[in-house]
Amino acid sequence: MENVTDRVRNPFDMRPSCERFVPGYGDANADFHVVGDHPGVHGGLDTGVPFTNESGRRLQAALADAGLLRTTGDSPVPAETFLSYLHMCAPEDREPSQSSYDDLERFFDAELRAIAAHVLLPVGARATAHVLETYTAQAWKTEIDMEALHATELRGSGFLVVPIREPGEWNETHHDRLVDGIETLRSTDYRREADLGRFGAGNDPYMVR
Repeated sequence: MENVTDRVRNPFDMRPSCERFVPGYGDANADFHVVGDHPGVHGGLDTGVPFTNESGRRLQAALADAGLLRTTGDSPVPAETFLSYLHMCAPEDREPSQSSYDDLERFFDAELRAIAAHVLLPVGARATAHVLETYTAQAWKTEIDMEALHATELRGSGFLVVPIREPGEWNETHHDRLVDGIETLRSTDYRREADLGRFGAGNDPYMVR
């Protein structure tokens, strides 16, 4: 599959109507898409890169150990990974309102569909609930218990989802559980693709996500 762009920072030039925002960052042809809440929770206002606050670096370390980041820091080097937020605008000293989440959801949705990753890794309860409700048929039968869901695979139609507990709430087990979960997943045929070549002339496969 061909890359749509080589840009790592804000590859699709998202421009929400707010003064400060943290757009998506990473491989625009990623297999794995890490989804956070907003910059006030998961950082990035100083660097312009998601997950670059203290708890974000804890997550970065696990992603690196699992092979999804080549390097960590303020400008991590992704390995088939994309990082973004449900609410990319910076909150103004308070939790964003539901109407603000609703307004910015179109930017997140556009990035998610442009990336078309095989695996979504929502971080925290809000991101997990949104991903399950919007992109899977699992929400009705899944309790948002982040301790129980952490690093587990939720399979269904559409995306494969691996929820992640808030890194600021991790104990000594959560890092290894996430690394083990991702490594186990990567050892399987996790790609969600269909061969549309059978509908055309010739015998060449045409794989789409």
